[in-house]
Amino acid sequence: MLGHLGINVTDLAAAKAYYDTLMPLLGFEPFLADHDQFAFRPAGGKPGTYLFFYPAGDPCPYSRDGAGLQHLAFMVKTRNAVNEIHRQVQQLGGQIVHEPQFFPQYPPPYFATFWLDPFGVLLEAVCHHDRS
Repeated sequence: MLGHLGINVTDLAAAKAYYDTLMPLLGFEPFLADHDQFAFRPAGGKPGTYLFFYPAGDPCPYSRDGAGLQHLAFMVKTRNAVNEIHRQVQQLGGQIVHEPQFFPQYPPPYFATFWLDPFGVLLEAVCHHDRS
């Protein structure tokens, strides 16, 4: 199991505002907030991977096509949760890559939506259960 992931962003304050809205919908709660980092952990003391965000030292933008992080997928319990996250991303002005849908190329049931965060990082909310 991964202990944590670190993500560099070009604007730490903007990233915090964005992820403060999004992460509770994905089952995370704030873990720490400091002038040079912030982090989330799985809500309610559940085991799982923590996410840390740091200011990028290099102004080069993130590229999911280059070496390194390709995307982050968050598992949610229901298809309704996928749809709710999709609605929230739209309200935040997120760029939708794939509307909520079943993806037959993956083992069923695989219901997901994909979008880009404000820094171009590809994010996914996926439900691996056959329940609304």
